[in-house]
Amino acid sequence: MVGSHKASGVLLVLLVVMATTIANGTPVVDTAKNAATAVEDTAKNVATAVGGAAASVGAKVTGAKPGGASLDVKASGAKGDGKTDDSAAFAAAWKEACAAGSTITVPKGEYLVESLEFKGPCKGPVTLELNGNFKAPATVKTTKPHAGWIDFENLADFTLNGNKAIFDGQGSLAWKANDCAKTGKCNSLPINIRFTGLTNSKINSITSTNSKLFHMNILNCKNITLTDISIDAPPESLNTDGIHIGRSNGVNLIGAKIKTGDDCVSIGDGTENLIVENVECGPGHGISIGSLGRYPNEQPVKGVTVRKCLIKNTDNGVRIKTWPGSPPGIASNILFEDITMDNVSLPVLIDQEYCPYGHCKAGVPSKVKLSDVTIKNIKGTSATKVAVKLMCSKGVPCTNIALSDINLVHNGKEGPAVSACSNIKPILSGKLVPAACTEVAKPGP
Repeated sequence: MVGSHKASGVLLVLLVVMATTIANGTPVVDTAKNAATAVEDTAKNVATAVGGAAASVGAKVTGAKPGGASLDVKASGAKGDGKTDDSAAFAAAWKEACAAGSTITVPKGEYLVESLEFKGPCKGPVTLELNGNFKAPATVKTTKPHAGWIDFENLADFTLNGNKAIFDGQGSLAWKANDCAKTGKCNSLPINIRFTGLTNSKINSITSTNSKLFHMNILNCKNITLTDISIDAPPESLNTDGIHIGRSNGVNLIGAKIKTGDDCVSIGDGTENLIVENVECGPGHGISIGSLGRYPNEQPVKGVTVRKCLIKNTDNGVRIKTWPGSPPGIASNILFEDITMDNVSLPVLIDQEYCPYGHCKAGVPSKVKLSDVTIKNIKGTSATKVAVKLMCSKGVPCTNIALSDINLVHNGKEGPAVSACSNIKPILSGKLVPAACTEVAKPGP
């Protein structure tokens, strides 16, 4: 439109000039040539302007990211009333977002879901932006082993922005039905949230509460960061590990508050290059590597750092646990550093005779080799007399285990804190309270 208006104006000017030159006696041919030249130049300028505008529009279109629009889960039929099963609505929204690589927004509300599967691979990065909470059915249903209530699986460049969203597993009935102590098997109840096969992904600001089994399970992941995580369940919630990490490389857990009935953080086989930092743990069973060696063909644990944590009113502090009579295994390059213990029953523990519920080959040495473990700058209070217990395998004794700057105090009637050891000669440095290995470690609490 701009070009046509300018061309019309130029033609009008041409006619006026020709009329004027005829009246003045100027040759029409010469005037026409000059006018034609002017029209040509003007046309070129118009074409250049129009072409430039078109090129600019084209550049914007070319640079646009496909599927960038947000999808509101309520547009897919979710109610968020806490009563209606919204599973189908979430599945529909995920299918669309995964096919394009876009953002799903979840408005405020309480979304009851029987179960959810957010599975990839997707066409591009997907973001799940939560402003509402999830709620599981309270009824207890057996599931296939290691199944999850909400699954995130096989995703790359995925982002979960929780904005303090709550994943409520409503697990109180399940805890009463839990028969792990009798059977030694605990896999038939659902894990609250599973992250499986994620790469280059971020999980931020979510809360898992009252899970029926583990709260979060991170498996086969690579380069995944979790920040501002909350876990909340009472001490009687059996086998509700806060965050379990296994067969993953490059997991970072930075900032978490965990209250639960089992390990706050449990680190399974195949974990490499893990950082656990600024975690507040308690009540619970502490931060644990293992248990290891229960199953054949377990993968090595290498490069684990646990630092700047507070552990309070727990059964254990930091520990490594392996099963007696285990197949061969490896755990190495492990650092526990800058950790405060507050009324912890056993602040520092290496237990290579771990035998819960009596389901083990008692008396047969563990074959999991522990090496290059540093326990440094651990301070606070022990709820029992034995503050440090290092009980290594007599079959494959621990090597290069270092204790440095330990200050753990016990104020009970039993007397001051002690350190008990077996099958180990630790490397000692700095001030050690209690003094290292003054007693022989024995199985049991």
